[in-house]
Amino acid sequence: MHNDNIATINRETRESCETFLFNSFLLLFFSANCENIFVPLWAQTFVTMVTSKKKKWLWAVLLMTAAAIVVAWWMLRPSNKIPEVSIGKLERFVGFESKFVSPRTVSVWLPLGYAPGDSCDVIYMHDGQMLFDANATWNGQEWQIDEIVGQLVGDSTIRRCIVVGIDNTDDRLAEYFPNNSMLFLPAEIRDKAQSDKLQGNEYLQFIVEEVKPFIERRYRPLTGREHTFMMGSSMGGLISLYALCEYPQVFGGVACLSSHLSFSHLGFGIESEQWAEAFRDYVAAHLPEVNSSLVYMDHGTEDFDAEYAPYQKRIDSVFLASGWDKQHYMSRVFEGHEHKEIFWAKRLEYPLLFLLGR
Repeated sequence: MHNDNIATINRETRESCETFLFNSFLLLFFSANCENIFVPLWAQTFVTMVTSKKKKWLWAVLLMTAAAIVVAWWMLRPSNKIPEVSIGKLERFVGFESKFVSPRTVSVWLPLGYAPGDSCDVIYMHDGQMLFDANATWNGQEWQIDEIVGQLVGDSTIRRCIVVGIDNTDDRLAEYFPNNSMLFLPAEIRDKAQSDKLQGNEYLQFIVEEVKPFIERRYRPLTGREHTFMMGSSMGGLISLYALCEYPQVFGGVACLSSHLSFSHLGFGIESEQWAEAFRDYVAAHLPEVNSSLVYMDHGTEDFDAEYAPYQKRIDSVFLASGWDKQHYMSRVFEGHEHKEIFWAKRLEYPLLFLLGR
């Protein structure tokens, strides 16, 4: 009986250790976007271990956790590798200074044979470090911009264009947040919004007032709004649609893939559903003139994208009720697609054809 009790204790302790270690991995792996879910899970397991009578295992668990931290840090560390492209040419401007936001790298992809002054449209894209080279990204995935855009341009399927990739920073969520949707929150909760943390307006000023003039001076592309576009995914989809509403005189079209219209896990002092409703009302009030621009939106059905359908339908209804036709507004669903770069790459040709198709 005594041996049975010891075996039971050892088994329970091993299971607790395994749970603690597994949750430590989860915490580290998802900490960038999902800390509200995994931190309590990890903390609860840690408290259980500390308050248990089996403290002789605690140091072993802490050592294993330290090892897990090292391994996870190694997996998730920012890559110092310089991105390379297989088609066209990539020019990088590291530490691009701004008076509105923190410095970051701006990368410019040029199609084969490009020379300054060539007739080229421009696509401004967010999360620039994820666009060109999977060997230089944190998760080993990329949008395959150079391969896909390069092929479509080479085949004359779309108009010639250059792609400006703007890196994100640690302030990504704040910079990609549509500030002025706050004005459409109910008055009784508006003061709870952490407006001082939102930087979407400043980020768009950075693009419109600093990046865009730099690109036009250096590369001399076509500059009219009908030749200027923006594209992004997730929060990048939100800020792209917001950019069109705020700067309709600058951008002639936007592509918003897997837009984070649910606003889940964002916070900033307000419940996600209230942010989602406020953004929908903001869009309804600030859309450009009907059919004056091109707007492409889509989402998948798996992972984070599984929650987007009802929110996307609300945005769809805003456009349709306003009279936008299918030639100027497109909304698509891709079954089985997840919230990842490999899936955005798989369907990248659709927004490109919609915005730049010949």
